[in-house]
Amino acid sequence: MDIGNLSSAYADYAAKAAQSTSKIEGQLKTDYAKATDEELMDACKQFEAYFLEQMFKEMMKTIPESDTTSSYTSNLMDYYKDNMIQEIASTSTEQSSLGLAQMLFEQMKRNYDL
Repeated sequence: MDIGNLSSAYADYAAKAAQSTSKIEGQLKTDYAKATDEELMDACKQFEAYFLEQMFKEMMKTIPESDTTSSYTSNLMDYYKDNMIQEIASTSTEQSSLGLAQMLFEQMKRNYDL
């Protein structure tokens, strides 16, 4: 396996993570007073997925790691773990929501008098 390819894959991942963060920050600053119900629910589902992702990451920290892995292997494993956690959080929100998105949606509708 070529180290250069893995380094570029990790750099791509870091860039995508930064884009995702800035996208979420931009959405947080958005005024939803004129948003449609669909846009509000989408924002609420994205928040729920982000919340689940953070919760899953904290849960993963409780699992002991092996001392036999190299830093290179560890970085690669972290990359794939992060991708897996993002997918699980997104899928969990779409398939069987916790109800957090619905509660946020109803609260936002009340706050914005929609």
